[in-house]
Amino acid sequence: MSVILQIETATTSCSVALAVDGKVVAFKQINERNIHAEVITLFIDELVTSANLTYAGLDAIAVSSGPGSYTGLRIGISTAKGLCFALDKPLIAIETLEAMAYGVIHNDDFTVNQNTLLCPMIDARRMEVYCALFDAAGQKVRPTSADIIDEQSFADELNKQQILFFGDGADKCEAILGNNPNAKFLSGFVNSATFLTQKAADKFGKKEFEDVAYFEPYYLKDFIAGKKAL
Repeated sequence: MSVILQIETATTSCSVALAVDGKVVAFKQINERNIHAEVITLFIDELVTSANLTYAGLDAIAVSSGPGSYTGLRIGISTAKGLCFALDKPLIAIETLEAMAYGVIHNDDFTVNQNTLLCPMIDARRMEVYCALFDAAGQKVRPTSADIIDEQSFADELNKQQILFFGDGADKCEAILGNNPNAKFLSGFVNSATFLTQKAADKFGKKEFEDVAYFEPYYLKDFIAGKKAL
């Protein structure tokens, strides 16, 4: 039996899930900016307690590794690493965009055409987004990148087939890409720790663990500090 604590803080959503043998048994989430540090440890403690487990009873910690919010990633990954060090448990890292694609493909609330490409997008300031393209089976067909969206973005792909855009980065791109008949936008998508479940279980079974001491978030680009408002 595997008991895996899953942490997602790469986007505005702060969520924690507890999965046993690849099935979610408990879950807590809040979709709000700048609240991750306040609630992450509370959520974890509530889940462990509600499942009648002890922290020692966890087999691994899985975390969404990025790209995404610099602050969110630091909070989630530092929490995960702290638990791994304290409990002597392995760390599992799942790329955030891959988990988002999995969340759409395997969610009964969404219908994905087999010929449709999936484009999870994470807001990266102004008109820039972190994104990648996946086929309907969840295989990455265009690498993760930080792109500035304009009228020519994804032009080659959109000339050939439909793309489903989703995530908080997609919301701001609809005004630019929405006129293309092959560009579809999924509203109401919220990132979730539950999307880590299958990949975390697979990696646990294969013992694909990270080096806890040296593991770092997948920032994708250098941090640029913003000026505080006066």
